[in-house]
Amino acid sequence: MKLLAPLDSKDRQMLLATVGLVIVLLILLAVFTPAEDPNRNPVPGSFLSGQHGAKAAYTFLQQSGYTVERWGQPLSELADQAGPNTVLILAQPFSFRRSDRTAVTAILQKGGRVLATGGEGGMLLPGSEVTISKEVTFAACEAQPDGLSSLAGAGPIWIVPTYTWPESRPEIRSAYTCAGQPVVVEYAVGRGTAVWWASSTPLENGSITRGLNLELFLNSVGPPQGQHVYWDESLHGVAPSEWDFVKGPVWPLLSLGSLGLALLVLFSFSRRSGPIRSLPQAARTTPIEFLEALGALYRSTGATATAMQIAWERFRAQSALLTGQRTNQLDARQLAAAIERRFGSLESLGSSGGSPGLAAAGMEADLIAAEEACWNDKLTSARALELIQTLRRHEEVMRTAGSHSVKRTPASLGVTLGT
Repeated sequence: MKLLAPLDSKDRQMLLATVGLVIVLLILLAVFTPAEDPNRNPVPGSFLSGQHGAKAAYTFLQQSGYTVERWGQPLSELADQAGPNTVLILAQPFSFRRSDRTAVTAILQKGGRVLATGGEGGMLLPGSEVTISKEVTFAACEAQPDGLSSLAGAGPIWIVPTYTWPESRPEIRSAYTCAGQPVVVEYAVGRGTAVWWASSTPLENGSITRGLNLELFLNSVGPPQGQHVYWDESLHGVAPSEWDFVKGPVWPLLSLGSLGLALLVLFSFSRRSGPIRSLPQAARTTPIEFLEALGALYRSTGATATAMQIAWERFRAQSALLTGQRTNQLDARQLAAAIERRFGSLESLGSSGGSPGLAAAGMEADLIAAEEACWNDKLTSARALELIQTLRRHEEVMRTAGSHSVKRTPASLGVTLGT
């Protein structure tokens, strides 16, 4: 529980509920997943001991003196080493690849013997004419021997006649028929012999002892002397692919786990629309700190002229306001002339408590120097500070002169206007 301590109560409840749900799903999956029933597996594999398996037939070959082995590699590798003594059993294979058909043809051309069952097995044989039976049935039929084929015995066999092979060519020899349709045929391919059954029923564990099924199986394989029997297991069931790992209980677990994760993310996000904790407030700097930072920025970049230009534009805007100009786009000489028209020589202001000696001519020189400094890239900090202070003094003098003009009496104002 210490791991859940940092979570609040609602988060802990949600996490515990999710974990509990996953555990319940795992238990239900383990309880209700059906166990594999070997009797329901339709593949006639030589490893399977169920009803449709073929372990009995494989074991019988071993005990009867046959040289027999299971083949799990691609058929192309078997075709490379095949010879006249090669016998290949394709019990209900599942393959439509051209490479497998080519390999079967090569084995037959080299004198080998191939026993193939079912519709897919017939499609692997060269010159295949396998078709679906006209009387489709899933029950075993008592097939009767037909013709003089070496495979035909003295009695019937039991086989599921799902497919048939019409005798459309003279080399096709029918051995057994069911309802007049061939279910066991053989024919020559090159130096080899191809044998086809309509299904693998005669060699399955549940029916190999029924009728003459075992005799048919041995006749199809041939005598044990000098034969090497390969029971193919590489083509049983669905062809392997990269998605085989999702079969069984893995896919349901993956689907349910993904769904649970999506619901957990959805509920977790929808319960809150903002951050869990408030963001820390950034400390605001004081005006002095701001000015120091701005000055340090100008100092580091050498932007003295830029600072001078800002001071000059401010002075020009304030002067235009005090002199009643409609625009502040005046150069230094025009601005000095406007100040003189508005306030005179400003000498009277000096005699009444202001700063004496600030005549219009001196102001004009200062304004010209300040305007020229705005475009001087080599302007020093000391010179810029001096000019900015000079502009500040002139602005204060103009503001003082403006306040004095407001305080004049109407009589003195009339004298001034008359002059």
